[in-house]
Amino acid sequence: MSSQHQHAPTFTVSLTLVDGVAVVRVGGELDMVAAPALREQLRAAARLPSQRVVVDMTDVSFCDSVGMSELIVALNNSQNSGGRLVLSGVRGSLERLLYRTGLHNLFERHATWQEALRQMSAERS
Repeated sequence: MSSQHQHAPTFTVSLTLVDGVAVVRVGGELDMVAAPALREQLRAAARLPSQRVVVDMTDVSFCDSVGMSELIVALNNSQNSGGRLVLSGVRGSLERLLYRTGLHNLFERHATWQEALRQMSAERS
């Protein structure tokens, strides 16, 4: 008798501060199981003095409606508090999801988190 183990999809999220900007790197499958971890990191990023946040989605392989909701809530909270939240590395299925839902106009997007930082730094100068 053999048993097959379901390999649980991995999800990673980390928060680093780069030149005063919070960079939240997200990887793996962003779904309802992973959403609380993302929410926690986005809230921590929003509490930083600059209130500038880049959410790097380069390594996201999947995002469901719950994950997308977390991003929308974070964007709204950022805008309401005078902060700024942008996405980077959006491509593939995540990019298609943004277009299908009409959210592509809601989020400012950059190809890389480094590009987003350069843009934010140039605007602060």
